[in-house]
Amino acid sequence: MVEINKTITLKLIFLISILALASAFYIEYALGHQPCNLCLLERIPYISALIIILLNYKFIQLEKYFILLLILIFSAATILSLYHLSIEQGFIEESLVCDLKKGSDLLSKEDILKQLQEKNISCKDVTFKIMGLSLTSYNIVISLLISISSAKIYLDYDKNK
Repeated sequence: MVEINKTITLKLIFLISILALASAFYIEYALGHQPCNLCLLERIPYISALIIILLNYKFIQLEKYFILLLILIFSAATILSLYHLSIEQGFIEESLVCDLKKGSDLLSKEDILKQLQEKNISCKDVTFKIMGLSLTSYNIVISLLISISSAKIYLDYDKNK
């Protein structure tokens, strides 16, 4: 059985989180591809992972709980990405999450005009692909791998103290 080194894995998760966020911001701001609401929500686990791993180095006695938190966050991220991919592929319809800006019924005339001028991106429209796959597809794989490796560390935590 392959043994997973806890320290190396946490550093790798930290690096992957930085790369994922840097890539997302580069694609958005340098290349000009606007993200949909679900794409923005899919960034939260990576930001959370950075914070959790930094806190882990400060509060090392809580490490096992931080690892458990990473498992929960990236399991939720996997589910969110699968949901997003289902919308992209047309398996399910877009929900209110994809249309947060239009969710309010109490808009002034100025708000309505401003909203009409904004370019709203649909969750089903893929504006950027790498090797034919959307970023959501890659996010599923990354989130799942982080969940699995974190779970392995958590389950073996007491053995490897």
